[in-house]
Amino acid sequence: MSVNRATTRTVPEELEGVRTPLRGRDAELAFIEARLDALDRGEGGIIRVEGPVGIGRSRILAEAAASARRRGTRVFEGAADPDEQFVPLGPLLDGLLSGEEPLSGAVRLRDLATTPGQRFWLLQELGDRLRETARNGPLLVVLDDLQWCDDLTLLTFNTLAAGLSAHAILWLVAVRGGSVPSGVRTTLDRIRQAGAHELTLGALDDQATTRITEDVLGAAPDPDVLRVARRAEGVPQLLVELLVSLREAVTIENGTARLSAGPPVPRELPSVVHRLDQLSDEARQLVQTAAAVGGPVTVALLAELLGRSSAALITAVRESLDADLLTESGDRLAFRHGLIREAVEAGLPLSLRQALRGQAAELPPGGAASPVERPGPSAGRAPADAAEAGRAGAGDVAEAARLRIAAAELAATAPGPAAERSLKALELTMVDAPERPRVIAETIPLLWQTGRAAQARELGVSALATGGLGPEDEARIRLALARLAVPFDFSEAVRQARAGAALPGIPVDVRGRLLAMLAVGLSMSGEHSAAEQVAAEAWEAAAAAGDRSAEATLTTVRSAASFHRMDLTEAFRQAERSAALADALGVSTSLWVPEALWHALLSNTTGRSAEALAAAEDGIRITREQGRTAATRMWLMTRSRILLEAGRLTDARADAEAASATTDDLGPGNLADVTLRYVMMRVALHTNDQQTARGYAAEARRMRSDGAPVVRYFGSWMLALMADFEGRPDRAMAELDEVMTSPAADRPAYAGLVDPADAPFLVRLALRAGAHERAAQAVALAERLAVLNPDLTFLAATAAHARGILDNDLVPLVRAVRLYEDCPRPLARASALEDAGRKLAATRMPEAVPYFDTALALYARTGAERDVARVRRRLRAAGVRRRPSTAGLSGAWPELTAAEIRVVRLVARGLTNQQVAEHLSLSPHTVSSHLRRAFTKLDLTSRVELTRLVKHRDSGE
Repeated sequence: MSVNRATTRTVPEELEGVRTPLRGRDAELAFIEARLDALDRGEGGIIRVEGPVGIGRSRILAEAAASARRRGTRVFEGAADPDEQFVPLGPLLDGLLSGEEPLSGAVRLRDLATTPGQRFWLLQELGDRLRETARNGPLLVVLDDLQWCDDLTLLTFNTLAAGLSAHAILWLVAVRGGSVPSGVRTTLDRIRQAGAHELTLGALDDQATTRITEDVLGAAPDPDVLRVARRAEGVPQLLVELLVSLREAVTIENGTARLSAGPPVPRELPSVVHRLDQLSDEARQLVQTAAAVGGPVTVALLAELLGRSSAALITAVRESLDADLLTESGDRLAFRHGLIREAVEAGLPLSLRQALRGQAAELPPGGAASPVERPGPSAGRAPADAAEAGRAGAGDVAEAARLRIAAAELAATAPGPAAERSLKALELTMVDAPERPRVIAETIPLLWQTGRAAQARELGVSALATGGLGPEDEARIRLALARLAVPFDFSEAVRQARAGAALPGIPVDVRGRLLAMLAVGLSMSGEHSAAEQVAAEAWEAAAAAGDRSAEATLTTVRSAASFHRMDLTEAFRQAERSAALADALGVSTSLWVPEALWHALLSNTTGRSAEALAAAEDGIRITREQGRTAATRMWLMTRSRILLEAGRLTDARADAEAASATTDDLGPGNLADVTLRYVMMRVALHTNDQQTARGYAAEARRMRSDGAPVVRYFGSWMLALMADFEGRPDRAMAELDEVMTSPAADRPAYAGLVDPADAPFLVRLALRAGAHERAAQAVALAERLAVLNPDLTFLAATAAHARGILDNDLVPLVRAVRLYEDCPRPLARASALEDAGRKLAATRMPEAVPYFDTALALYARTGAERDVARVRRRLRAAGVRRRPSTAGLSGAWPELTAAEIRVVRLVARGLTNQQVAEHLSLSPHTVSSHLRRAFTKLDLTSRVELTRLVKHRDSGE
C-alpha cells in the first residue's frame, strides 16, 4: 500500500494586494445591470450605494462602470477625498473633465468653478454640457465617497440630477453609512424624495467569506483558518487584509489551507493605518489610547489618561466616530470591529500599551480621580502649557473678530468671499462663546445671497434648537431666518419675524427690523390689511432707532399697499423712493434684497414693459457681477414675467428655465410659484404644449393648499387657465371661487387679478360659464382701476376691452384696439383685435378680416401657436385662407423664432454657447435653451448638421 506524501507550500508573497473576484454581491450587481438596461432604453435616474467603511462600495461602483463601458456607455468617474474638501466642485469636475473622454469645455468650467460668484452660471453650463452629451448616447456618472464632498459638489449633483432627470443619464453615487455631515444628509434626503434607488451593502455571508478566503490563500480553508477569517465579520476589506497578513502562518497541504503554528499574532492592517493617518493628532491619540485600554471605555477615563478635560475631547471624539473607527455603546466608546482595535494596538510599542493599561486599572470605574471632573482645557498640563493654551484661545478670538470685520466690508461687493470669512469666523468661535449667536446671524444672509440657502437655514435652525439663547440673540437669528425665508416661504417669513418681534427686552432697532420683515412677509403673502397695521408699528420703531434700512423696506410695503388700493401714482412714488434708499444704503445693509425688484414688477403690471425690462436687465447684470446668486435668480424670475407680458414667449421660457436651474431651495419656493411656474404654464398654453401645462397644473394644485393667500390665488388662476384650455368654463369658474369671493382687503396685490390684462379673460370665461354677475364684477374692477389712474393707457385699454366683451359692443372693443397700440403688450392687443373681429364677423364679415389678419401676425410674432391656429380657423370661417404671418421672422427659417435664429446663425459660425451669450448679452443657459429648441424643431442632433443647414438655407441653395 502506497502513501501519498503531503505537498506543503506557503502562500505566495505576490498575493498581497491581489484583486479577488467580487463575491456575495450577486443581487446588487443584478440590480445595477437592470438599471443599465433601462439606461440603454433612455431611462436615467439615481442609484445610491450605502454602507460602512470597507464594505465594498467602491468595488461595486468600479464593477458598474466596467459593465457600462462594455455596453458602449460613456462613463465619468469622480471621487471625493477628505483632504481636498476645500477644492470647490473638485470631485465632480475631476470625474467629468478628466479621463480618456472628458466633458467638453473643461477650461471654461474650471474657470467658473474657481471664480467667486459664478456658481449659478457654472450649474447652468454643466447642465447644458451634460444635456448635449447625452443626446449622443447614454451617460453613467459615478461619484464615490459623497460624505467627503464639498457643499458646491453636493448642490451641483443634486441640481443636475434633478434638472436632467428626463435625459439618459444614470447617476451612481456611494456614501458611507452611519453618521455623515448634515449637508450630505440633506442631499440624500432630497434624492430619496426624487425617487433614487437605494442599495445598502451589508456584511458578507459565510459562503462569500469562505470563497474569498480561498481566492486569497489559493486553497480551501480548514476550520481553524475559517474561524480566523470570520473575525472580519463579513467586511470584505478587513477580510482580505487579514488573510494577506496570515500568509506566513498558513501552509497549503493537499489543497487545504491550514494554520501552521496556532492563532496568528495581531498585526497592523493597511486600511486601519490609512484611516489613522487621516485623523488629527488629538483624535489619533484618543483612538490609540482606547485601543490600549481594551474594551468599551468612558470618555472620562480617556480624558484622565490623556491629561485633558472631557470637554476638550469633543472634537476628537466626534472625529473618531465620523471616521467609523469608534462607535457609541451606551455611555461608552467601543471599536467598530475587534480587528480594528487589534490593528491599532499592534502599532503601539508594547511598553506603552502596558503602561496605559496599568494606569487605567488604577483609576476608579468612572475614570476621574475624584467625583468632580477636572475643569478647564488646561487640566493636567504644566503651567507653561496652560499659558500657551490661553494665548491660542485669545488668538482665535482675535482672528474671528478680524474675519467678521472683513466679511462686513466685503458683503456689498463680494458676498462669496464675505461668506467664507464669516464661516471661518464661526469655526473659530467656541460653541459657548457669547458672540457666537451674533456670528451666526451675520453668516446666514451671506450664505443666502450666494446661493446656499439650505446651509443658511440649517445654521439658524440648529442655533435655535440648541436653546439657551438670550432674547436679543434669538431675535437676531430669527431676523436672519425671516430674511432668508422671504423668497421661499412667505408664511415661514411671517412666523419667524413675528416670533422674534414678540421677544421681551430686545433692542429697538432689532425689533424695528423684525416688524419690517413681518410687514414684508404679510404683504407678499397677500395679507394686506395686516401688513399695513404692522408697518405702522414698525415705522415708529424704525424712526426711534434711526434705521434707514428698515425705512427702505417699509417704503416698499407702503408702495404695495398703495397698489392694492389702486393708487398707482402713489405706489410708483413710494417704490422709487424705496429703491433709491436701498441703493444709497448698499446691499450689505438692505433687509430685503433687492428692493428695486418691486419697482420693476410694478412697472410691468401697469404696462411699462420697456422700463421694467431695462430695470431687470440692469439687476441681472449687476448682481451677477457681484456674485449675489439669490438676487440674480430673483431678477431672472422677474424678467421671465416681464418677457411673458411683452409677448416674448421663447425668451420668457428660457429665463424661467434658467432661474429654475438651481435647486438650493427650501421647499417649492413661493416666489417661484408666483413667477416661474405661472410663466411656464402660460407659455405652455399659448404654445399648445399640453404635457407641460398639465405638469404645472399639478404644481398649481399643491399651491392651492399653501399657507399664503397669494400663492393659493395664483394656484387658482393656473387651474382656471388649465380648465379653460380643456374647454371646461364651469370648472374654471369653480377654481376661481376663492379669488372672487374673498374680502377685497385680502385679495392678492395684483388688483384682485394676477394681471390687469386678465380682466378680459375673466369676463369671457364667466360669460361662457353663465356667471354674468362675476363678469360684471371683473369689468367694474378694471374700470375703477382705469378711472383712478387716468395717466396709464394700458389700464384704460384693458377696461375698454373687458367692457366690450361684457356688453358685446363693438365700440369699446375698437377703442381698446386703438389704446393697445401705445402699449407694449402684443398678446393683449392681439386678443382685443380678435374679439373685435369676432364681433364684426357676425354681421360684417369683410370688415372682420383685417382685424383677424393683424391679430394673426401678432400671435405669430410671439410664437403663440395655439392662438395662431384659433385665428386661422376664424379666417377660414370667413372664407379666407392665410398662412401665419411671418412678420418679424425669416422666410428661410419658418420653424424658428427671431431669438432662435440669432443664436443658430452664431453657433453655425463656430461660436461656443458662452461666446454667443456674450455677443447677444444673454445668459449661457438662455442660449442653450434657444439652441435646444432649435435642434428639436429642425430635427438635428449635432452642430455639424446645423452648420450645414444654415449654409444651405442662408445661401438660398
